[in-house]
Amino acid sequence: MYAAPAPGGEDFSRPGARAYAAEWARAVRRLGFVPLSAVETERLLIVHTVRLANALLAPTFSAQAAENVGRGLVEAHLTEPGVRDWSVRALGDHFVARVLPARAERPEERERVAALQGGLSAGFARALRDRTFSQQERIARSAWQARDAVEQALRDSEARFRAVFTGAAIGIGIAGIDGRILDVNQSFADMLGYPMEELREINVASLFHADDAAGMWELYQELIEGKTDSARVEKRYHRKDGSVVWTDLAVSLIRYDDGRPRFTVEMIEDITERYELQQRLRFQALHDPLTGLPNRTLFFETLGGVFDTAGEEQRVGICFLDLDGFKAINDSLGHDLGDLLLTVISRRLADCVAGRGHLVARMGGDEFVILVDSGGGLDDAVEVAELALAAVSAPVHVGDQQLAVSASIGIVECPAAETNVSELMKAADTTLYWAKAEGRGRWAVYDPERSAADIARSALAAGLPAALDRGEFVLHYQPIVSLLDGTMLAVEALVRWQHPELGLIGPDRFIGLAEETGLIVRLGAWVLRQACRDAEGWRRAYPDARLVVSVNLAARQADDPAIVDTVAEALSRTGLPAELLQLELTESAVMGTAGEPLRSLRELADLGVRLAIDDFGTGYSNLAYLRRLPIHCLKLAGPFVEGIRADGADVAADHRDERIVDALVRLAHALELWVTAEAVETEAQAERLRALRCDTGQGRWFGAPVPAPQIRARLAGGEEAA
Repeated sequence: MYAAPAPGGEDFSRPGARAYAAEWARAVRRLGFVPLSAVETERLLIVHTVRLANALLAPTFSAQAAENVGRGLVEAHLTEPGVRDWSVRALGDHFVARVLPARAERPEERERVAALQGGLSAGFARALRDRTFSQQERIARSAWQARDAVEQALRDSEARFRAVFTGAAIGIGIAGIDGRILDVNQSFADMLGYPMEELREINVASLFHADDAAGMWELYQELIEGKTDSARVEKRYHRKDGSVVWTDLAVSLIRYDDGRPRFTVEMIEDITERYELQQRLRFQALHDPLTGLPNRTLFFETLGGVFDTAGEEQRVGICFLDLDGFKAINDSLGHDLGDLLLTVISRRLADCVAGRGHLVARMGGDEFVILVDSGGGLDDAVEVAELALAAVSAPVHVGDQQLAVSASIGIVECPAAETNVSELMKAADTTLYWAKAEGRGRWAVYDPERSAADIARSALAAGLPAALDRGEFVLHYQPIVSLLDGTMLAVEALVRWQHPELGLIGPDRFIGLAEETGLIVRLGAWVLRQACRDAEGWRRAYPDARLVVSVNLAARQADDPAIVDTVAEALSRTGLPAELLQLELTESAVMGTAGEPLRSLRELADLGVRLAIDDFGTGYSNLAYLRRLPIHCLKLAGPFVEGIRADGADVAADHRDERIVDALVRLAHALELWVTAEAVETEAQAERLRALRCDTGQGRWFGAPVPAPQIRARLAGGEEAA
């Protein structure tokens, strides 16, 4: 393809053209990065060499071929300024001598060579002008550098640069290293709202936004000091009318040949709309759409920042707020009114701490949190909590409804170094639960010791089911003794937990947990079966003793429709006579009994089981109602018995308690009920109860709760004594 003879009969396939192209290729590869292989580069430049020679020999001369060669160099990504410079110089210095030695002495060839030089440079420059925005800075820089090398190329490059500079859609400005504006294009002037002439008379510093000024001068200083040759930032400028425009700014430093800073070139694009959209999207991502308050994401982002920057002495405090009874309002009045209520409450919370530097956020639902920004310690947090409670408690008018709302607040305030975000929020949630449990409409302060106790309590609750499956519960029995002759007539079964790590745990630590979790039904059934099993063993060994076993029945057990079957099954499996089993129920549970539970009590009584009221005197004490129930025994509450002392500490109180016990015993006997006094601790108490005709007593004076074998030993001792 390269062997076609040129006009005039000369053949460019001979070594001269190829040698020139090879030298050109070596120069190109030496001057900069070349995306082609050596063979591909030489092949391309042979084509360009032939084009230049053909143009030089054409009867009608045109520099268009040279322009095409210049454009071809750019299209092949041979865009280093040195490539163009070498190509132009080589075209004038020895192109004719190397490629067309026969025409080297012709004077007219010099004019054509000069025109080809200009055409190649022009084509190269025009192609650069068409490159993307990212190469515009290089075009400008090339134009300045080309002026020092080739005057003709300088004029062409200046024309190209001016076309780009003037017609660019983005703003382009040139400033001295002192900040004085040297030149700007129309887009720059329109963007900032200034006439171009006025901009050329001011310093760029006067355009900086006040919040960005320091950072921009640092950026310029780094450029001038040579730490960087370019930078790109998003920054604000002041328009002439005082408004603000957000820009994407690219700054480049242009140097003299000796490396000294010469001027800076700024390219700016107006991104105000994009920035405002980003801000709106960020606001939506970080704020609650209903109330407009910061959401949990922004809250945790801010709280994390507090911990990241906290000094050794800095403290952090939060108030975790939850509306009381909001679900009932939402369900009864509808979600629309509920949303209006949340909007009003959120506005009040924000207003009540306005100007104090506190962040109010909605965590979700009816939960809000206030990040207390103050060095006043716990007092500041408490003050904020009281302000919030007062703001919430004011009547709220939504639609045609007037609502009374209250809230509970958990307060946590501590040194930032002693906690983290997760632990802080866990403590706040726990404290909020305490506030609600204590009556709502109030605040509570986090107590590490109470929290540790709650955690231990939760651990016990979690371990209850497995403990029952593993058989870790045991029964102890406390004697119930006749106050007339001291005979042991019954025992009360008291459950204990033989914990593998904590040892023997009393019922006060786990019975309440069993009731809360519902495990009390299973646990109570086990206690009932084991107590019947032990009692039957004593009966078989000592049939004359007729020892009654008394088992506590929780309210949930009494309400269980299967309670009668459970008791009947326990008696059937163990063989214990029903009259030797007594079931104890609390006074409040029995007095509120109606419907199915009442039928269950009657059916239990029909089985022959004895029923007793435990802790009588602390609840309803409704004897008129009590007489209609199938009750056999009343157990007087311990506080009345404890009040009967012999130390004379409070004679008047002693007499009051003694009169109460006397009245209760008389009324119980009038209803033909047996009376047992609990918590008998001294001989004096036992004597006074005996004098009041109380039937039996129970307490440490008659014996502490002991395992079943010790009850058997006591029965054996009693039989031997008899």
